[in-house]
Amino acid sequence: MQVQSTYRYARISAFKAREVTREIQGLPATDALSVLRFTPKKAAALISKTLKSAIANAENNNNLRVENLVVQEAIVGEGPTIKRFVPKARGSAGPIRKRTSHIKITLSDEIEIKRREPKKKSTGKAAKAAKPAKTASKKAEPAPAAEAAAETNE
Repeated sequence: MQVQSTYRYARISAFKAREVTREIQGLPATDALSVLRFTPKKAAALISKTLKSAIANAENNNNLRVENLVVQEAIVGEGPTIKRFVPKARGSAGPIRKRTSHIKITLSDEIEIKRREPKKKSTGKAAKAAKPAKTASKKAEPAPAAEAAAETNE
């Protein structure tokens, strides 16, 4: 079953909000909330509010469990633009466009939950750790010969 929540006339441009919604599509609802909690953007708070509303709709209206919900789609469309003017030099006026957007989140319990694996970082430390192992093996070769010489002397 699909559950929707819409936040209309959000005071943020759709371009900025889409950047955040791309990150949560296909994630389980609880994971999406945690991703949004640690995203340092204004859009993350607005999308989080919409996602919480969709989760509440699923629980109260359709008796669905939060653990089974997946963000099927998160769409941000453009809303109306509020037009203002600011005074400029020599009596002219410059336009200001205050953009709005409509945020729509659809949750579903029909999609299989797939957790994302954390990316393994290949930093310079890993490369440096591999190099000493090679040099250590070269130094380790003479040591068995010294032990064999010590055994023959006994």
